[in-house]
Amino acid sequence: MKKLLFSLLFLVFFASCISVKKYNEQLINLHAVEDLHDDIDKVYNQLKKHHPRLYQYTAKEDLDFKFDSLKRSINKAINSREFYRKLAPVVAHVKHGHVNISLGGKAFKRKERKELKEKKFEFYDLDFEYLEDRLWVKNSLGKDTSLVGAEVIRFNKEHVSKLIKTYKKRFTTDGYNTTLHNRHIGKRFIAYYYFDKGYIDSLQVTFRKNDSLFIRTLKRIPKRENKGLSHKDSLKKLPPQKLSKGQKKTIKEIAKKRRKDNRKYGYISRRRQYTRNFNLIGKDSTIGYMKLRSFTNGNYKKFYKDCFAKMDSLKTNYFILDLRDNSGGRIAEIEKLYSYLIDKEYQFILESEVNSRTPFFKYLLSNTSPNSIKFASGLLSPIIFAHNFITTKKKNGKLYYKFGSTKTKKPNPLNYKGKMFVLINGNSFSASSLISTHLKATKRATFVGEETGGAYNGCVAGIYRVYKLPTSGVKISMGLMQIEAPYKQNPDGYGIKPDIKVLPKVNDRKSKNDPELNWVLNSIEKLK
Repeated sequence: MKKLLFSLLFLVFFASCISVKKYNEQLINLHAVEDLHDDIDKVYNQLKKHHPRLYQYTAKEDLDFKFDSLKRSINKAINSREFYRKLAPVVAHVKHGHVNISLGGKAFKRKERKELKEKKFEFYDLDFEYLEDRLWVKNSLGKDTSLVGAEVIRFNKEHVSKLIKTYKKRFTTDGYNTTLHNRHIGKRFIAYYYFDKGYIDSLQVTFRKNDSLFIRTLKRIPKRENKGLSHKDSLKKLPPQKLSKGQKKTIKEIAKKRRKDNRKYGYISRRRQYTRNFNLIGKDSTIGYMKLRSFTNGNYKKFYKDCFAKMDSLKTNYFILDLRDNSGGRIAEIEKLYSYLIDKEYQFILESEVNSRTPFFKYLLSNTSPNSIKFASGLLSPIIFAHNFITTKKKNGKLYYKFGSTKTKKPNPLNYKGKMFVLINGNSFSASSLISTHLKATKRATFVGEETGGAYNGCVAGIYRVYKLPTSGVKISMGLMQIEAPYKQNPDGYGIKPDIKVLPKVNDRKSKNDPELNWVLNSIEKLK
């Protein structure tokens, strides 16, 4: 029995090593022209087969020309990363922000992965922002904050302006909006640099701060400060502490409350901050301020119930909803939030156009889905099929999927009736744009900031299909459902525009001034 178990473990380990080697070879090897042309055809076919609004913003003949031109431009063998650099700008011409192209970096064996987990890359600790046509270090997640406020000039020997110009062509917004590009390129710069360069151990960066140029080499460093002392050894040297029953009970209660708060507010461990925050601000602390960084994690029902109950009990007259840099999330969450902001019956979204009667199978059974998911989908296929069959109907030659959010619903009894302001910017995308459409169309709030990156008329999202190209290993991700509110604006392809346009400047960041929020606070003082 032991021999059999050892043999099985050896086979798993051997297969894993072969898989890592095969993956890395796929990234660095030169691929034949005809194989890359086949990958291009597969990308376009995936889009045509699964994307319900493929030609909404770019005509079919124009997209056909783009993909044909790409095939003609590839007339010699190239590796996967070079192929990604050519493919991404073409796919971006689809002009749907939820269509993404990506390529991973080098794969590692188990021992190597274990060693890497003990280190962190200093580059990944930095948050960037693109303001006034320059890239700035906005924040640092590490202890060293000396780079915050510095302008980035070069990465290795490449000027940052050239990289920004290149990377902006590799992703898209919904339609013809332009505000997302400047916001998104700063927020996601590290990701696009990784797609472009792959795995790197160190990076030489030229910065400018206080009129001085300097170079910093960012490396992979140990996560723990005591490099020569293991975690176990450090624990052994700690003197034992005897706690009373009362102290132990207090510690347990504090830990329990922390876990509840983490669920309620949606704790982001890497950033050591919450997804949702609510405070009473202003000179007399009578203004409700809610900052929502996304709609993705935590017990949102408890959070919204407590916040609006508090504002109701205090008779709060002014409420600020901050959706800046909120790139979206769950439809169920934004619908729940909206129920607290409206005082009449509403329909949150229309039925969603899809390209298949069984959209959930297209999501679950992609070639990137783990075998465990495929196996579970097979076992549950009768249930999934029955659910899709009931919720997906054909109307006027098109297929539509019916969410629960398409039903007409009543507002929450605690719905807020006071004066409301919404802060938005180019990174307000997807779900945050959807709820903004409702608030704008019903004239429920005054919008301050800049046009949202997400479209007023909806987006193709909902559930996603991720497909890996067989030759290059490049992945394409796309939404499968048209998600839209029962409101429309003309022309199509633009975001929710602010009533008051306020744009931050570099000096605002340096002085820690929030111009959008301050405009609202000053406006409220005048209203009072």
